[in-house]
Amino acid sequence: MTSVDLRTPAELDEAERYTAHNYHPLPVVITEGEGAWVTDVDGRRYLDFLAGYSALNFGHRHPGLIAAAHAQLDRITLTSRAFVHDQFAEFCRSLAELCGKDLVLPMNTGAEAVETAIKVSRKWGYQVKGVPDGRAEIIVAAGNFHGRTTTIVSFSTDSDAKADFGPYTPGFVVVPYGDEAALREAITPHTVAVLLEPIQGEAGVLVPPTGYFAAVRALCDEHNVLMVADEIQSGLGRTGRTFAIEHEGVVPDMYVLGKALGGGIVPVSAVAADRAVLGVLKPGEHGSTFGGNPLACAVGGEVVRLLATGDFQRRSAELGERLHARLGALIGKGVVAVRGRGLWAGVDIDPALLTGRQACERLAERGVLAKDTHGSTIRLAPPLVVTAEEIDQAVDQLAAIMVEAGA
Repeated sequence: MTSVDLRTPAELDEAERYTAHNYHPLPVVITEGEGAWVTDVDGRRYLDFLAGYSALNFGHRHPGLIAAAHAQLDRITLTSRAFVHDQFAEFCRSLAELCGKDLVLPMNTGAEAVETAIKVSRKWGYQVKGVPDGRAEIIVAAGNFHGRTTTIVSFSTDSDAKADFGPYTPGFVVVPYGDEAALREAITPHTVAVLLEPIQGEAGVLVPPTGYFAAVRALCDEHNVLMVADEIQSGLGRTGRTFAIEHEGVVPDMYVLGKALGGGIVPVSAVAADRAVLGVLKPGEHGSTFGGNPLACAVGGEVVRLLATGDFQRRSAELGERLHARLGALIGKGVVAVRGRGLWAGVDIDPALLTGRQACERLAERGVLAKDTHGSTIRLAPPLVVTAEEIDQAVDQLAAIMVEAGA
């Protein structure tokens, strides 16, 4: 195929012309996907080592998930929560059991789930803890990424996400991630929740110091504060456990879930907590027309069944060891540092050689898709169906571009 015959340039030009420029995508136009692979409009195949920011934990077009979606599409896709449908109870029950919690509140996007957690935390604070009306505070961490609504960006420390979107919502206190002393000092009688990512994804796959979350749990218990774990990217098998916070031996009061819960097919999110927390909501106080719809519940229910076997968690743990061993061998050879758990890694490229963006562009030219963040860091998060050989292939390409760059 000659350059004249390629469809990619025209597709990119059309997208650039008619789309608001809120993303800076790599110059790849994908048309098909299966497992850990995608194919572009010109027939070129790529290893997908981003997996939709962990939305595709089970790979592209997982047969069980596709079958569940097809079957439900032939029956009913939406009722609204004005009625109950026959997929709803089973999905909520199975997800609650997976989380070890009493109740589940299904929503659509991760940001909606975070907003739900914020509202529930505040209402719990007023009704249960007795915080004066309008004084509730939620502690969050610097470097966080919890979504892009106006409330959520109000407590972001990323200027790209926050600048020019004010006025900002009050009621949030930001402390350094992983700093127990700073968290202890920030807690007041008005603190209703601590909202944290067990691993900070957008910040570069940052893993907190060992013992940090045990200390967070103890502080929350001591001060009657809800511990809320945002597992939207880190959860559902990504790190080798069902939830990343399990690595710390800690159980939060509320899980915030999304991305992989929809199997890469439909947006599905949820919060899970015990009745003493989620039970503060009453009819009319919070909701979503599409939240918990039949199609979402059918797909989400199959996701829960896949996770209930433990196979994907074990696969992530075992193959994650291979991924991190291979990446660790590149330190000093163009790579400065590697972080992460399971099939999730943040790789710091020597900025004297390449920016993260340049590294991702060169990887794409070699048939591997990844995404940069914060200058010289790239994130690797292959689907959990990836093979050992495919991991080696991707890391070999990363090593090759380091050599080309002069490492």
